Amino acid sequence: MAATKKSGAGASAGAGDEVVVSVGGHRLKLTHLEKVLYPETGTTKADVLQYYSAIADVMLPHVRDRAATRKRWVNGVGTEAHPGQMFFQKNLDDGTPSWVKRRTIAHSDHDNEYPLVNDLATLTWLAQIAALEVHVPQWRFGRAGAALNPDRLVLDLDPGDGVGLPECAEVARFARTILQGMGLEPFPVTSGSKGIHLYAALDGSQSSEQVSAVAHELARVLEADHPELVVSDMKKSLRVGRVLVDWSQNSAAKTTVAPYSLRGRSRPTVAAPRTWRELASASLAQLDYTEVLARVKRRGDPLAEGLGEQLGEQRAASPAVDGSVPDAQQPDRLHTYRSMRDASKTPEPVPDARPATTAGNSFVIQKHDASRLHYDFRLEHDGVLVSWAIPKGPPTKSGQNHLAVQTEDHPLEYGSFEGTIPKDEYGGGTVEIWDAGTYDLEKWRDGREIIATLHGTKAGGLGGDRKFALIHTGSGKGAKAEQNWLIHLMQPQYSAASEKRHAHLPPQPDDEAPALNAALAAADTPAKPIAPMLATLGAAADFADHSDADDWAYEMKWDGIRAIATLDSRGVRLASRNGHDITAQYPDLAVPLAAALGSHEAVVDGEIVAFDPSGRPSFSRLQQRMNLQGEADVKRAVAAVTVHLVLFDIVHLDGRSLVRETYDSRRALLESTVTPDARSLVVVPAAFAGDFDAAFASSKQLGLEGVVAKKHDGSYGPGRRSHSWVKLKHHRTQEVVVGGWRPGSGRRAGGVGSLLLGIPGSDGQLQYVGRVGTGFSDADVTRLAERFEGRGRASSPFVEVPRDVAADAHWLDPFRGPSHGPSFVGEVEFAEWTASQHLRQPVWRGWRADKSPGDVVRES
Repeated sequence: MAATKKSGAGASAGAGDEVVVSVGGHRLKLTHLEKVLYPETGTTKADVLQYYSAIADVMLPHVRDRAATRKRWVNGVGTEAHPGQMFFQKNLDDGTPSWVKRRTIAHSDHDNEYPLVNDLATLTWLAQIAALEVHVPQWRFGRAGAALNPDRLVLDLDPGDGVGLPECAEVARFARTILQGMGLEPFPVTSGSKGIHLYAALDGSQSSEQVSAVAHELARVLEADHPELVVSDMKKSLRVGRVLVDWSQNSAAKTTVAPYSLRGRSRPTVAAPRTWRELASASLAQLDYTEVLARVKRRGDPLAEGLGEQLGEQRAASPAVDGSVPDAQQPDRLHTYRSMRDASKTPEPVPDARPATTAGNSFVIQKHDASRLHYDFRLEHDGVLVSWAIPKGPPTKSGQNHLAVQTEDHPLEYGSFEGTIPKDEYGGGTVEIWDAGTYDLEKWRDGREIIATLHGTKAGGLGGDRKFALIHTGSGKGAKAEQNWLIHLMQPQYSAASEKRHAHLPPQPDDEAPALNAALAAADTPAKPIAPMLATLGAAADFADHSDADDWAYEMKWDGIRAIATLDSRGVRLASRNGHDITAQYPDLAVPLAAALGSHEAVVDGEIVAFDPSGRPSFSRLQQRMNLQGEADVKRAVAAVTVHLVLFDIVHLDGRSLVRETYDSRRALLESTVTPDARSLVVVPAAFAGDFDAAFASSKQLGLEGVVAKKHDGSYGPGRRSHSWVKLKHHRTQEVVVGGWRPGSGRRAGGVGSLLLGIPGSDGQLQYVGRVGTGFSDADVTRLAERFEGRGRASSPFVEVPRDVAADAHWLDPFRGPSHGPSFVGEVEFAEWTASQHLRQPVWRGWRADKSPGDVVRES
């Protein structure tokens, strides 16, 4: 997706910014990306756009060729107390892009023109105009534009006052029995509102009127069999304490919110396809968009099996309304490559198969002696080798810029190709591999900028690791404007001895774009500790059904602080999650880590943990080792509290990056590389393969926080919160920012009685979430006054605080950097979130010296 940004002069923050993107060959202007559409969760228009982009592959099959009615919340959904204004829109207006596919439905006194949500571009346009909800009928348009018979039946199970999802799930199971007896297999969807939808695929032989009659009779049967629980009449007075089986949405004139559509509720919930096993769970709840994305990534689309397959067969029998070619027959990314080569005449690989989307990170640089000698620079990305021709070869000195002309994507098989292409064929000449290996990606902005570190062959070619930036220039005329890039060797500069290895390169002329030197050089940054990969929060119920148990390994979750440890020629270094050097705070780990890694140079990921006398991790005990600066204080703490480094990943080994390797590969290397020291100060705990129940039970028995589920085939995403790592806890914890305190009474009189807690919202402002006054020892209370010294402020740092809380509060400034004192980030354990979004029964667990306020997010 190519994008350009513009900013309106004098516009308010976020309001004047716009981004022009290209989606599926169509240009769209995206505006007001920072506008909050869901105030209670801080979800912005950008979040909505990202959700619909990520979910499009599974959502589009369920809405394709159906007349889409939209519900728009231009100014956001508001709150439960003050809902935002909703616009119900059927007809297309004059502002609709011309490329949006559409069909007309004739009504008694007018015609309405509806959009067809058949592609990502249309879905993106709907998100841009804040059409949060997409509703579609149970029938599709045929190729000639006529309405076909319905291809699915739907029942909307809507709970009345006094009942909820458990009762809807019970009615769903009753309905399933009847539908299966009719030869139909229903599939449940939690509506994202209050109830459940049931879908069943039809063969298209019955009219909407016939299907409605069947659905109505089914609702009556359910009501007759379960009169205390089910009602089929729409009257509200009859629905109290019962579930309405709404059969009417099978009418040709009615619509149902589409599977995977967002809902305009106070939270960004989704009409989410579920499994029958989930409907039997006592913890069944509506899902928000982040949970749905995580589920789809982990499990795929529950509707794709059965319902999706049957609908797919019907679509194949009836071509799309616009006569378009099915996605599987659309030209793929190798179409241009194939069109330029004859497999019977060239030794180059010319695969027939469509390239599969992969997450590989290989590179190859080939010396190509054709009509002009040049070097072909290729990076694996999304299943192909994205390619550039570099006439003067890769630059070998930092600050040089060489022209790189983007060419057609090549198949992955080309990465090992060497040989002679016949003279009369495209690219005729000799191809030899100059260097090949893997790369670490720092940035990839399609059509604009790529930054990557290539791990080359040390004996030749690049001569080792080299960091390159590819910058699109847009210079030239016609097609050349799209092809012209510059390639730049980024700092650090390498030694003269290293540069000698490049003597076999062609002579390097002057830079082709010297004006860019300063800007490109300024982009170079000194090496920093790798940012650790982060896990998302999950629910144990999602893993207890064992449906995809073999896809995951389970590790214990250790109650400590995260540490990235590096061992190289400079010695041992420890860095916290936010990149702070904590080596001096834990000098007792240096020798054991060096012994454990032996002769290897490595970067490993783990947790620093302190154990109590019973052998259980103690976060409060670890507090005595955290945030110490003076050498004498550290020495005393080392003597008093022993810490251990629990390792669970390895991201770099002997000059080779492992971040693109699978979890299983990294785990095997970690176990074979680390030899636990004699005192077990550095250890690699065992992992459970595919046995969630055993792992979760063991963690509880050992008094641990829970487990972390890790995808066997998942790569390591530095600094990224990934759904291929999911943390599953026995109790609820929340990181918080301390923004004030209230005086104590009794034995705490004159001191700190409770801490006022907050969580930064999407706009960075601190949202008050409650106060905590338990979990502190007397010594802790004394130290609080010392920590708060010099950090007071006159006004509240919170957006809003209850009046009774603010009456005697002392305010603090929690957002000063680490150079101004200790972090004001802590952690609490709590029972649940209240309706007012405050923590219920929080208990203080301790300070998080490894976190800064910007790291704190609400744990769903």
